[in-house]
Amino acid sequence: MTFRTLMYHEVRLADEFNPDHKSHIDVEQEYNDILPSPLFVTLEQFEQQMLYLYEAGYHTLTIDEVNAFYYEGTSLPEKSVLLTFDDCFQSLRHYTYPVLKKYGFTALSFVVTGWLHNEPKPFNPNTSTCLTESDLTKMTDVFTFCNHTHHFHQRRNETTSIMMTESADAFLYDLATCNSYAVVTEKNVFAYPFGLFNDENMETLKKANFRLSFTTEPGVNTKDTEPLKLHRDVVPYMMPYEGFKQLVSED
Repeated sequence: MTFRTLMYHEVRLADEFNPDHKSHIDVEQEYNDILPSPLFVTLEQFEQQMLYLYEAGYHTLTIDEVNAFYYEGTSLPEKSVLLTFDDCFQSLRHYTYPVLKKYGFTALSFVVTGWLHNEPKPFNPNTSTCLTESDLTKMTDVFTFCNHTHHFHQRRNETTSIMMTESADAFLYDLATCNSYAVVTEKNVFAYPFGLFNDENMETLKKANFRLSFTTEPGVNTKDTEPLKLHRDVVPYMMPYEGFKQLVSED
């Protein structure tokens, strides 16, 4: 038995989205970065993809089902898929949430708690602006919020995240800080920032009793997949509709 995990970040209306535009992030933490265009999809694409999953009879997994699959030996429903959304940008509330709610889907969202703004900002399609904790609490009927670090969603370069260069104690403190937020209800589920990590990071997660962690490595997840190295497939704006259907059906 297998399942795919799909990864999304930002959604935009087609007439709002320019793949050549550099979308700077707007977060509470003092940190500057750009969200690359392959991490976007248009709302029209997203609607089409979710409608396909609904009409084709796909089951959107809960984190409890994934945990039970790996640690209790339970089976998964046929045609299972896990939907994940990273970083909690404004489009999560403006575009993603209503679509998922319409189809009765559930999803995970990985939250960088140090990025959450203290006060809401007007929606701006030209930047990737984080939501507030209050925004997230209004979407818990659809989203389960999980640990994506507090201040460690930073990178030294394209191959090294700050998590890989800081001490294990500093990483543990950051994990605990993220987990101290009430909205982070799944406190043993993690996603590696930028998909960058090393063996020491995995050992630290084990020490902190994390049970599941998600990479950005594509591929299907099986019973034999290491639970702290679960695969996720990015769904980029350039993926054609037929390519999406093929991706979710492969095992």
